[in-house]
Amino acid sequence: MAGPLQGLKVVDLSRVLAGPLCARTLADLGAEVIKVEPPRPDVSRFAFPNTDGMSGYYAQQNVGKRNVSIDLNVAGARELVLKLCKDADIFVENFRAGTLKFFGLDYEELSKINPRLIYVSISGYGQGGPWASRMAYAPTVQAEAGFTHNTLRHYGGALSKLRSDPLSHADVYAGLEAAVAVLAAVHRRQTTGRGQYIDVAMAAVIMAINERAHVDIAGVDTGAEPAIIGAADGSFFVGPHGERLLTPASLVGSLTFPAYLGAMRRPDLASDPRFATAALRAQNIDALHAIVQTWMLTFRDMAALDAQLDEAKVAIGQIRTMQEVAQTEWAEYWGAVLEVPDRFGGTYQLHGRPWRFSEDTLDAPSAPAFRGEHNAEVFAELGMSASEISALIEAQALVEHPRQSPPLVSSASDAPPAAEADAGSVTA
Repeated sequence: MAGPLQGLKVVDLSRVLAGPLCARTLADLGAEVIKVEPPRPDVSRFAFPNTDGMSGYYAQQNVGKRNVSIDLNVAGARELVLKLCKDADIFVENFRAGTLKFFGLDYEELSKINPRLIYVSISGYGQGGPWASRMAYAPTVQAEAGFTHNTLRHYGGALSKLRSDPLSHADVYAGLEAAVAVLAAVHRRQTTGRGQYIDVAMAAVIMAINERAHVDIAGVDTGAEPAIIGAADGSFFVGPHGERLLTPASLVGSLTFPAYLGAMRRPDLASDPRFATAALRAQNIDALHAIVQTWMLTFRDMAALDAQLDEAKVAIGQIRTMQEVAQTEWAEYWGAVLEVPDRFGGTYQLHGRPWRFSEDTLDAPSAPAFRGEHNAEVFAELGMSASEISALIEAQALVEHPRQSPPLVSSASDAPPAAEADAGSVTA
């Protein structure tokens, strides 16, 4: 692997989204990542679209990783994880609090064999406290931590009519914040020589990403001057050729209303009694919106409209589907889409990397692995003989079903118990 994290080894015992995304981020940056998957596989393998137990959803979070499949309920299996961790730099897990302690794979135990290990746990509400044992899925954490309330308030939706957000913000942001914390711990280890334990709570992450936390926590009413809030109070428009547009600058706010007047060359509207104050503009928003919309439709194309708005410091964006943005010149320039083999003769089109480095070139990620595909390879590298590996396979501590789709329902021995911490983010 190439990249700034080359030389770091990650053991990824996580599933579905938050943990796998954290580990994939580290892999994208050059770390060696070994995913440890139980016989009852990561449930994201069954998401749609799916071919023989390999889904695009699973691929997106797990490309660039090698895969071993271990049944922790079989004698000798725990020792395999310990062997993986003995020279590892980072361990990632996102089971419910206490799950891995049951198997003797908590930080206290792993740090005994590897004091340099950085161990990160991602859960809904943290490893301790009154909510530690609660099931946690992205939508429920978002509801508990203010995210859903803000959505309801912004769009004026009734609870009975609002569908759950289609994107798993709590999982994604928690995975990214976990990666940030891991890299901070790697830096600290350079001076202390020791690893440490990192506890990441999805609920705390959702609170931390709220740029309005300073007013939301205090319950401050900012309705009179929405302009100072920012992007959440923009407006939707139609472009010269029917494009769907969004401007983040509020039509109502005292800081941004003058910018629209400058763009439109309409200083006279400042003295219009309907628009004299933010409160009056809010009352007459339909009339104000109609004036701006009519002006936008006078342009010959989007480029000309964008140029005039840019001159007045009003940003505008065209509402595109992911397919549409993937076909833009910008996406081609940036490398915003990666194609990786789907292992069945086709390819997955996945999102590209969000960073570029002046001194590092990032390799294209390897194809997603079948469950248990690298059992023999990984443990041979750790010094185990072919006969030892074969004996573990025969005992079913190491499980090899690399090209089969295991049943969705199987025995309780197939996976660690109470492992729901992050399973709610898959659309199957």
